[in-house]
Amino acid sequence: MADTFPSEEWMAAWRETVNADEEYGEKAAEWGVDFDGDMVFYLAADDRLPEDRLFFVELEGGTVHDTYEIGSLDEVAHGFVFRGIYSDWVRLTQGAVGAIDGLMTGTFELDGDMQRVLQFSDAAARLVDLAAAVESDYRY
Repeated sequence: MADTFPSEEWMAAWRETVNADEEYGEKAAEWGVDFDGDMVFYLAADDRLPEDRLFFVELEGGTVHDTYEIGSLDEVAHGFVFRGIYSDWVRLTQGAVGAIDGLMTGTFELDGDMQRVLQFSDAAARLVDLAAAVESDYRY
């Protein structure tokens, strides 16, 4: 059964997929250790998505500990914000664009330590691969 993207249900399915993946666990074992690795996925409104949607992702030690929707960046402490328009997020979750490639081309923006993200580029790539593995219903 497909989960609507974006939604808390989709994020929960993605979290379960990531946490069951040994490869991601190994590649991200040090992510968030001794620094704030929590992220906000910021889906900016475009001609498909009527309003911005933000999802908090608690990441540490190769595990996604929690995910939930938030109303603003001020609601949670976070180390990173990964931002892009909804249509590009769809392409990302379908595996048509990678997280690092998207950052390098300006498709996505990152608020946070870019060097740290590049250090864990294999883990970031695996997160995107796993997003593409989640059965998704793109209602927008």
